[in-house]
Amino acid sequence: MIQIPALESTKNEAAETFWQSTKQGLLFLKTHRGILDLILFLAMINLAASMYQAALPALLLSRKGGGETVLGLVNACCGLANLAGSVYLLFSKPPKSRIAVICNTLLFSMMSENLILALGTEPWMWCLGAILGWICIPIMNTNLDVVLRSSIPAAIQGRVYSARNTLQFFTIPLGYFLGGYLVDWVFEPFMAAQSEGLLVQLFGSGKGSGAALLFLMIAILGIVTCLIFRHDRYIWQLEKTE
Repeated sequence: MIQIPALESTKNEAAETFWQSTKQGLLFLKTHRGILDLILFLAMINLAASMYQAALPALLLSRKGGGETVLGLVNACCGLANLAGSVYLLFSKPPKSRIAVICNTLLFSMMSENLILALGTEPWMWCLGAILGWICIPIMNTNLDVVLRSSIPAAIQGRVYSARNTLQFFTIPLGYFLGGYLVDWVFEPFMAAQSEGLLVQLFGSGKGSGAALLFLMIAILGIVTCLIFRHDRYIWQLEKTE
């Protein structure tokens, strides 16, 4: 029911070639450091999140108390948490600081879910981690979209979004590859060689302990990424633009 006014295309825009449009999108990011840094921030988060997606089955199908049913329950909790976060947005007021919401929700998600998955030993704990990790994602995505659409002129949003999607999402296939490789060839063999010590006390032994250790590494990667970009002054300048 929202009426979106149509934009009038100019003759110059209509005559642009594909490569000219691509160049314009990239040049916009080059000259707008805040948007570029925000995109790079999300690219690093996508790297950690895709490693999570690749390692989750290895963890839940291998751990004692896990299995196909538990994996299904955890994925269901992810979906329900997304839905709950989306419903919350229908009734919430605009935040005073959208950049703070983006940084804080990602920090909370990266820290809570991955740490619980790494250290948890019961299905209810893994489900709780999934809920905490995903309930804030719709909130983050909505505020991110508002920031980008408020900061990028409507006439060139298609060009800039194309460049943004390339930079922000190219880390996803890389993360899937790294997640699978690190579980099978690095962390599982490493934990299999541990007979006692702090790591065995924290993550247990046998199959799945290496995946649990990887989730701790993912949590650290996500937390460090959020803390670094949270202090990026160019990103905070986007609030003035908005």
